[in-house]
Amino acid sequence: MANIVITGTSRGIGFELVKLFSETNHQVLALSRNEKPISNLKLDNVTTFPFDLDKSSDYQKVISFLEGWEKVDVLINNAGILLNKSFSDTTTEDFERVYKVNVFGVAELTRILLPKMDKDSHVVTISSMGGVQGSMKFPGLAAYSSSKAAVITLTELWAEEYKETGPSFNVLALGAVQTEMLAEAFPDYEAPVTALQMADYIMNFALTGNKFYNGKILQVSNSTP
Repeated sequence: MANIVITGTSRGIGFELVKLFSETNHQVLALSRNEKPISNLKLDNVTTFPFDLDKSSDYQKVISFLEGWEKVDVLINNAGILLNKSFSDTTTEDFERVYKVNVFGVAELTRILLPKMDKDSHVVTISSMGGVQGSMKFPGLAAYSSSKAAVITLTELWAEEYKETGPSFNVLALGAVQTEMLAEAFPDYEAPVTALQMADYIMNFALTGNKFYNGKILQVSNSTP
Protein backbone atom coordinates (compact mmCIF):
# COMPACT_ATOMS: atom_id res chain seq x y z
CA MET A 1 0.00 0.00 0.00
CA ALA A 2 1.42 3.37 -1.07
CA ASN A 3 0.84 6.78 0.49
CA ILE A 4 -0.56 9.15 -2.16
CA VAL A 5 -1.16 12.91 -2.10
CA ILE A 6 -3.40 14.33 -4.84
CA THR A 7 -4.50 17.92 -5.42
CA GLY A 8 -7.54 19.14 -7.31
CA THR A 9 -9.78 16.29 -6.21
CA SER A 10 -13.23 17.87 -6.22
CA ARG A 11 -13.96 17.05 -9.85
CA GLY A 12 -12.64 15.66 -13.11
CA ILE A 13 -9.43 13.62 -13.23
CA GLY A 14 -8.49 14.28 -9.59
CA PHE A 15 -11.87 13.04 -8.35
CA GLU A 16 -11.53 9.83 -10.37
CA LEU A 17 -7.93 9.33 -9.20
CA VAL A 18 -8.96 9.33 -5.55
CA LYS A 19 -11.58 6.66 -6.18
CA LEU A 20 -9.17 4.47 -8.15
CA PHE A 21 -6.42 4.64 -5.54
CA SER A 22 -8.93 3.90 -2.78
CA GLU A 23 -10.30 0.90 -4.67
CA THR A 24 -6.77 -0.51 -4.94
CA ASN A 25 -6.18 -0.08 -1.18
CA HIS A 26 -3.74 2.82 -1.24
CA GLN A 27 -3.71 5.51 1.43
CA VAL A 28 -4.79 8.86 -0.03
CA LEU A 29 -4.70 12.47 1.10
CA ALA A 30 -7.13 14.27 -1.21
CA LEU A 31 -6.66 18.03 -1.31
CA SER A 32 -9.10 20.53 -2.80
CA ARG A 33 -10.74 23.81 -1.90
CA ASN A 34 -14.04 21.93 -1.87
CA GLU A 35 -13.61 18.68 0.03
CA LYS A 36 -17.29 17.70 0.02
CA PRO A 37 -17.40 15.69 -3.25
CA ILE A 38 -14.77 13.34 -1.81
CA SER A 39 -15.86 13.37 1.83
CA ASN A 40 -19.41 12.51 0.79
CA LEU A 41 -18.16 9.27 -0.76
CA LYS A 42 -16.85 8.04 2.61
CA LEU A 43 -14.07 6.08 0.91
CA ASP A 44 -11.77 3.71 2.75
CA ASN A 45 -8.19 4.92 3.29
CA VAL A 46 -8.99 8.46 2.13
CA THR A 47 -8.52 11.64 4.15
CA THR A 48 -9.68 15.00 2.87
CA PHE A 49 -9.95 18.54 4.18
CA PRO A 50 -10.27 21.98 2.57
CA PHE A 51 -6.98 23.09 1.04
CA ASP A 52 -6.24 26.07 -1.18
CA LEU A 53 -2.90 26.23 -3.01
CA ASP A 54 -3.21 30.01 -2.85
CA LYS A 55 -3.40 30.17 0.97
CA SER A 56 -0.09 29.92 2.81
CA SER A 57 -1.83 28.98 6.07
CA ASP A 58 -3.32 25.84 4.48
CA TYR A 59 0.10 24.26 3.95
CA GLN A 60 0.53 23.86 7.70
CA LYS A 61 -2.54 21.61 7.73
CA VAL A 62 -0.80 19.31 5.27
CA ILE A 63 2.45 19.33 7.25
CA SER A 64 0.59 18.48 10.46
CA PHE A 65 -1.36 15.65 8.86
CA LEU A 66 1.72 14.09 7.29
CA GLU A 67 3.40 13.77 10.66
CA GLY A 68 1.40 10.54 10.85
CA TRP A 69 2.89 9.18 7.63
CA GLU A 70 6.38 7.71 7.54
CA LYS A 71 6.77 8.72 3.90
CA VAL A 72 4.96 10.01 0.83
CA ASP A 73 5.28 7.61 -2.10
CA VAL A 74 3.48 9.68 -4.73
CA LEU A 75 2.51 13.32 -5.13
CA ILE A 76 0.21 14.13 -8.04
CA ASN A 77 0.10 17.87 -8.70
CA ASN A 78 -3.23 17.84 -10.49
CA ALA A 79 -4.94 21.05 -9.33
CA GLY A 80 -5.11 23.97 -11.69
CA ILE A 81 -7.25 26.91 -12.69
CA LEU A 82 -8.15 28.00 -16.19
CA LEU A 83 -8.51 31.52 -17.52
CA ASN A 84 -10.02 31.87 -20.99
CA LYS A 85 -9.69 35.57 -21.77
CA SER A 86 -8.22 37.62 -24.59
CA PHE A 87 -4.68 38.72 -23.87
CA SER A 88 -5.59 42.40 -24.30
CA ASP A 89 -8.09 42.01 -21.44
CA THR A 90 -5.82 39.90 -19.22
CA THR A 91 -4.50 41.95 -16.33
CA THR A 92 -1.50 41.47 -14.08
CA GLU A 93 -3.93 40.35 -11.39
CA ASP A 94 -5.29 37.69 -13.75
CA PHE A 95 -1.81 36.36 -14.41
CA GLU A 96 -1.01 36.37 -10.69
CA ARG A 97 -4.17 34.42 -9.84
CA VAL A 98 -3.39 31.72 -12.40
CA TYR A 99 0.30 31.48 -11.53
CA LYS A 100 -0.32 31.37 -7.77
CA VAL A 101 -2.18 28.08 -8.20
CA ASN A 102 -0.67 26.54 -11.33
CA VAL A 103 2.97 27.36 -10.62
CA PHE A 104 3.68 28.80 -7.16
CA GLY A 105 1.27 26.42 -5.42
CA VAL A 106 2.70 23.41 -7.23
CA ALA A 107 6.21 24.46 -6.24
CA GLU A 108 5.35 25.08 -2.59
CA LEU A 109 3.45 21.85 -2.03
CA THR A 110 6.25 19.91 -3.69
CA ARG A 111 8.80 21.69 -1.49
CA ILE A 112 7.08 20.92 1.79
CA LEU A 113 6.55 17.26 0.87
CA LEU A 114 10.18 16.61 -0.12
CA PRO A 115 11.31 15.74 3.44
CA LYS A 116 8.76 12.90 3.40
CA MET A 117 9.95 11.53 0.06
CA ASP A 118 12.88 9.28 -0.82
CA LYS A 119 14.64 7.73 -3.81
CA ASP A 120 11.64 5.56 -4.63
CA SER A 121 9.07 8.36 -4.42
CA HIS A 122 7.53 9.98 -7.48
CA VAL A 123 6.26 13.51 -8.15
CA VAL A 124 3.90 13.65 -11.12
CA THR A 125 2.81 17.09 -12.27
CA ILE A 126 -0.11 17.44 -14.64
CA SER A 127 0.53 19.94 -17.41
CA SER A 128 -1.15 20.54 -20.75
CA MET A 129 -0.27 20.16 -24.40
CA GLY A 130 -0.81 23.92 -24.52
CA GLY A 131 2.34 24.31 -22.43
CA VAL A 132 4.52 22.27 -24.79
CA GLN A 133 6.82 24.27 -27.02
CA GLY A 134 5.83 23.88 -30.67
CA SER A 135 2.37 22.47 -29.94
CA MET A 136 -0.84 24.01 -31.24
CA LYS A 137 -1.84 27.10 -29.27
CA PHE A 138 -5.25 28.70 -28.79
CA PRO A 139 -6.25 32.35 -28.27
CA GLY A 140 -7.45 33.31 -24.82
CA LEU A 141 -5.17 30.91 -22.96
CA ALA A 142 -2.03 33.04 -22.54
CA ALA A 143 -2.00 32.88 -18.74
CA TYR A 144 -3.06 29.24 -18.49
CA SER A 145 -0.82 27.73 -21.17
CA SER A 146 2.24 29.73 -20.13
CA SER A 147 1.76 28.56 -16.53
CA LYS A 148 1.62 24.98 -17.76
CA ALA A 149 4.86 25.56 -19.65
CA ALA A 150 6.45 26.80 -16.42
CA VAL A 151 5.80 23.57 -14.53
CA ILE A 152 7.35 21.58 -17.36
CA THR A 153 10.63 23.44 -16.87
CA LEU A 154 10.29 23.20 -13.08
CA THR A 155 10.05 19.43 -13.39
CA GLU A 156 13.26 19.27 -15.41
CA LEU A 157 15.04 21.43 -12.84
CA TRP A 158 13.80 19.39 -9.87
CA ALA A 159 14.93 16.15 -11.50
CA GLU A 160 18.42 17.54 -11.96
CA GLU A 161 18.65 18.96 -8.44
CA TYR A 162 17.49 15.76 -6.74
CA LYS A 163 18.88 13.14 -9.14
CA GLU A 164 21.18 11.68 -6.47
CA THR A 165 18.71 11.48 -3.61
CA GLY A 166 15.30 11.31 -5.29
CA PRO A 167 12.44 11.54 -5.63
CA SER A 168 11.83 11.21 -9.37
CA PHE A 169 9.98 14.02 -11.11
CA ASN A 170 7.96 13.71 -14.30
CA VAL A 171 5.30 15.77 -16.03
CA LEU A 172 2.35 14.61 -18.12
CA ALA A 173 1.19 17.06 -20.78
CA LEU A 174 -2.42 16.10 -21.34
CA GLY A 175 -4.41 16.60 -24.47
CA ALA A 176 -8.19 16.81 -24.56
CA VAL A 177 -9.98 15.01 -21.73
CA GLN A 178 -13.71 15.34 -21.21
CA THR A 179 -13.76 17.35 -17.98
CA GLU A 180 -15.49 20.45 -16.69
CA MET A 181 -12.32 22.44 -17.34
CA LEU A 182 -12.25 21.41 -21.00
CA ALA A 183 -15.88 22.46 -21.34
CA GLU A 184 -14.98 25.88 -19.95
CA ALA A 185 -12.25 26.37 -22.56
CA PHE A 186 -13.90 24.64 -25.52
CA PRO A 187 -17.67 24.45 -24.88
CA ASP A 188 -18.55 22.73 -28.17
CA TYR A 189 -15.73 20.19 -28.22
CA GLU A 190 -16.22 16.57 -27.17
CA ALA A 191 -13.01 14.81 -26.18
CA PRO A 192 -12.39 11.15 -27.04
CA VAL A 193 -10.95 10.42 -23.58
CA THR A 194 -12.97 10.44 -20.35
CA ALA A 195 -11.72 11.65 -16.99
CA LEU A 196 -11.83 8.07 -15.69
CA GLN A 197 -9.77 6.74 -18.58
CA MET A 198 -7.11 9.38 -18.07
CA ALA A 199 -7.13 8.88 -14.31
CA ASP A 200 -6.46 5.18 -14.81
CA TYR A 201 -3.46 5.99 -17.01
CA ILE A 202 -2.12 8.55 -14.53
CA MET A 203 -2.52 6.20 -11.57
CA ASN A 204 -0.47 3.48 -13.24
CA PHE A 205 2.16 5.96 -14.38
CA ALA A 206 2.40 7.48 -10.90
CA LEU A 207 3.01 4.05 -9.34
CA THR A 208 5.49 2.72 -11.90
CA GLY A 209 6.73 5.50 -14.20
CA ASN A 210 9.59 6.53 -11.92
CA LYS A 211 11.25 3.19 -12.66
CA PHE A 212 11.70 4.29 -16.27
CA TYR A 213 11.62 8.10 -16.35
CA ASN A 214 13.01 11.08 -14.48
CA GLY A 215 12.84 14.71 -15.56
CA LYS A 216 10.74 13.82 -18.59
CA ILE A 217 7.71 15.33 -20.25
CA LEU A 218 5.32 12.77 -21.66
CA GLN A 219 2.75 14.02 -24.13
CA VAL A 220 -0.47 12.15 -23.38
CA SER A 221 -2.65 13.25 -26.24
CA ASN A 222 -4.46 11.70 -29.17
CA SER A 223 -6.47 14.74 -30.27
CA THR A 224 -6.56 18.50 -30.61
CA PRO A 225 -7.32 20.55 -28.60
